[in-house]
Amino acid sequence: WVVQVFDEDGNEIIYDAEKCYSNEHGAVAEAVNVQEDPSNGPAAPIWTMSPPPPPGKPSQINFNLQRSSFFATSAETVQKSRKSTFIDVCSDTKWYNPQSHEDTIEVLVLTPVFDSFEKDAAIVGHYFAIVPWKTFFEDELPVGTPPVDVVMDSSCGHVFTFELEGHNATLLSDGSDVHPPDYDDVYVVGPFADFAQEICEYTLTVYPTVSYVDQFYTNNPKYYMAVVLAIFVATCLAFLVFDCLIQRRQKALVNTARKQNALVSSLFPKSIQKKLMEEMEEAEKDKASKAKWNKSGTAGLRSFLNEDALENGKGGDNASKASGASVDGGADGAKASKPIADLFPETTIMFADIAGFTAWSSTREPSQVFTLLEGVYHEFDLIAKRRRVFKVEVVGDCYVAVCGLPDPRADHAVVMAKFANDCVKKMHDVTRKLEVELGPDTTELNLRVGLHSGPVVAGVLRGDKSRFQLFGDTMNTTSRMESNGVPNRIHISQECADLLIAAGKEKWVVPREDKITAKGKGELTTYFIHMPDRNADDKSFGSLSRSDQETLDVVLEDVQAVEEKRNRVAEWTVEVMASALRTMVAGRKIQKITPDPVEKIEELEQQSLSCHTDGKTVIDEVAECIYLPNTALKVGDEEEDLGEAAVEELRNYVQTIASLYNDNHFHNFDHANHVVMSVNKLLSRIIAPDLDADAEGKKLHDHTYGITSDPLTWFACVFSALIHDVDHSGVPNAQLVKEGAPIATLYNSKSVAEQNSFDIAWDLLMEPTYKNLRKTIYSTEAEFKRFRQLVVNSVMATDIVDKDLKELRNNRWYAAFNEDAQTTSGESKTSRTSGSGSEIAERTKVLKATIVIEHLIQASDVAHTMQHWHIYRRWNERFFMECYQAYLDGRAEKNPAKTWYKGEIGFFDFYIIPLAKKLKDCGVFGVSSDEYLSYAKQNRQEWEERGEEMVREMVKNARRRDIAERKRDLKKEG
Repeated sequence: WVVQVFDEDGNEIIYDAEKCYSNEHGAVAEAVNVQEDPSNGPAAPIWTMSPPPPPGKPSQINFNLQRSSFFATSAETVQKSRKSTFIDVCSDTKWYNPQSHEDTIEVLVLTPVFDSFEKDAAIVGHYFAIVPWKTFFEDELPVGTPPVDVVMDSSCGHVFTFELEGHNATLLSDGSDVHPPDYDDVYVVGPFADFAQEICEYTLTVYPTVSYVDQFYTNNPKYYMAVVLAIFVATCLAFLVFDCLIQRRQKALVNTARKQNALVSSLFPKSIQKKLMEEMEEAEKDKASKAKWNKSGTAGLRSFLNEDALENGKGGDNASKASGASVDGGADGAKASKPIADLFPETTIMFADIAGFTAWSSTREPSQVFTLLEGVYHEFDLIAKRRRVFKVEVVGDCYVAVCGLPDPRADHAVVMAKFANDCVKKMHDVTRKLEVELGPDTTELNLRVGLHSGPVVAGVLRGDKSRFQLFGDTMNTTSRMESNGVPNRIHISQECADLLIAAGKEKWVVPREDKITAKGKGELTTYFIHMPDRNADDKSFGSLSRSDQETLDVVLEDVQAVEEKRNRVAEWTVEVMASALRTMVAGRKIQKITPDPVEKIEELEQQSLSCHTDGKTVIDEVAECIYLPNTALKVGDEEEDLGEAAVEELRNYVQTIASLYNDNHFHNFDHANHVVMSVNKLLSRIIAPDLDADAEGKKLHDHTYGITSDPLTWFACVFSALIHDVDHSGVPNAQLVKEGAPIATLYNSKSVAEQNSFDIAWDLLMEPTYKNLRKTIYSTEAEFKRFRQLVVNSVMATDIVDKDLKELRNNRWYAAFNEDAQTTSGESKTSRTSGSGSEIAERTKVLKATIVIEHLIQASDVAHTMQHWHIYRRWNERFFMECYQAYLDGRAEKNPAKTWYKGEIGFFDFYIIPLAKKLKDCGVFGVSSDEYLSYAKQNRQEWEERGEEMVREMVKNARRRDIAERKRDLKKEG
């Protein structure tokens, strides 16, 4: 507000309500200009003041405060809220009594005056007070209370700090918050008073002071901690003493048990001991599970299944809880409770078998076999839950499921047909995804499904490892439906077809053209289920006879499907090679190998290109021994990231190599990947039979001739398998020499195809495009030379016809593994064993490693002959097709069909079986060597029995394929 007053000299004094002090002259009012207020009101004259003005000073009585907009706003706020309000903070009030208020901060308070004590009384006046802030804080705390800091913060922008100690309040700061910053997070905050807050809102914050905090510091926690620590130490000592006593007691028990075991061993054979122990364990389990066998019939069956599902969901073992129905033990106990079984008259059963699984699994590692089964059957389990189909069991690679029990349902046939169709489609999806992980031919696995509807007896077969089982003729018929079915089709019985037709699904049912002959059933009329699916890639439907199926086998594959498969297989190859590279990079990092200068490596790379200016070719580089260092790392043990650039270059290289393979029947990219898969399997099987996985690295290195200790060797073997038949023309080297092919002249008519493949692949690797890839393969001159030497020896080893190479390999084999052998060059045993014992052992180990690697590559090149019969038959037919095609094209003098049968027998007798025996004799391939030898002998016997018939079939298929290709060519032309 503005009050018009004058000093003794007649100068006007301006009083600013926002500052509460006089004008710059600092003069005291001496006179007041009292004039009639020209306004019509309202008016707020000052009626009285306390204390009164000092003697001789002008009075402000009857000054109209309403003329101040600030006072008017405050009065309006009070009128609305009917509460007192703070107007402002003043540090000085010189307009009133400057001598007594110079060091005081004050607040202007406007309080309403009511005409009565009624709730809605009218406001008839205002008290306008100037109150020192100190007044509010004095006498608030008891005497002796430690000091605290009170910070007042106004929404009008004013901050000040008081210290309260007992009855006293001391101003610490006018204009700032000066409480100790160490206690910023220790405070109590709240509104100062229940006043109208529309003009200036005051917030009070209380902080502790240093002296206040000191009052509450104590050392009691330290004392408590010391006591707890002492208790803990005492407890530990007590446990140590207790443990020593227990160990002493355990030793006594073990010694007693050892003596008792020796006594029992002298009385019973080990097998009987094991059975005795098992019976004792089963007796204990019988007591615990006695209450489980208190229901029979459908109720008991449903209870068993529900408990089984619950146990499986919790990770329990149903077999362990249900094993042994015997209550009292033995057969008598089994008879004491009624069996849990019932007849279900309306069910549909499915048998689903993976066609080609046995042959496929013979080329894989056990872990890969289970990866496939778990991946496929896990998806089937999910479908079964969704379709409400009950999974019975998995026997081998056969998935058994039933619909219609334990809860009967009328649409069991329809539901099972949908479930089977979902499984067939899911099989395609899973195998396509897994081919990148599991390798070639995974997508060729198909599901062969059989369905039959009828009554079945279901129950729990109690005893050891109790299981839920189905019995009856329906199970047998379903098995016949599956075994006589067609891969990738759903084969159903007449009974199942009738139920589907009755349910209005006659469009699904397609009659099978030929009748099947089922054991114990005779001839049966059967059907296939075909559910049209626009997205399905299965183009075959309708009736299928065996002749139709044979015709389908010779139809050319779709180009796009072939390309997709090639890309998946190439991606698998990339991952196999990348795994070895990651271990190599990790090994260099662990061993702290310093790379050689880039210029030196580039010079070596340039010199290695196939210019042949000096008359030498790849075959001249074949070495007798290749030294393998001990990096103490096996592929997969330690891995380091390769970087996106190197991985992308590796992928590009593999895909380029794939495109360089010709479209032959046998020597093609599929064959190369089959060899890669065999090499990878054999390398992973290189073990030390007498050493465990944690054996000392040096001992393992020596026992396996160093092959497992050098990831570069692993990579080189896989690399050699990938490239060994690049650009193969589909005819043997002898034919190329006879035809006078340019490459035959270039390579001096020796190992023509093998040297050509090596040069093409090596020159491709040396291109600038694969700079980052080469850096991951080798970083030093020694690594470069070892890598090239390994690839040269490995690729040249695939030429099993060249007499010089064959003789060299045989001599080295005898030199390495036959102590009494002598080399053809006349080198005696004495000369070979000259030097110190360690030198002789090292040379022998290096020689063994080199020859084992070469025989590993040779065995992998013909691995199909030492794998499952179906694998052998398929690749044998492909090789026959290639030779027969060469004959049809005039690139072979003799018809291979005339000598193929006897030629295969001779091939087994004089090459395959001896090679398999060498794998076994070298002693590093574990069970794989036994597996390869066993399959080789079995295939030889099977071929001797069925070979002539198979040759006739292969000739028939070759002619049919030739006709199909000619028709295709004519169709393209016309």
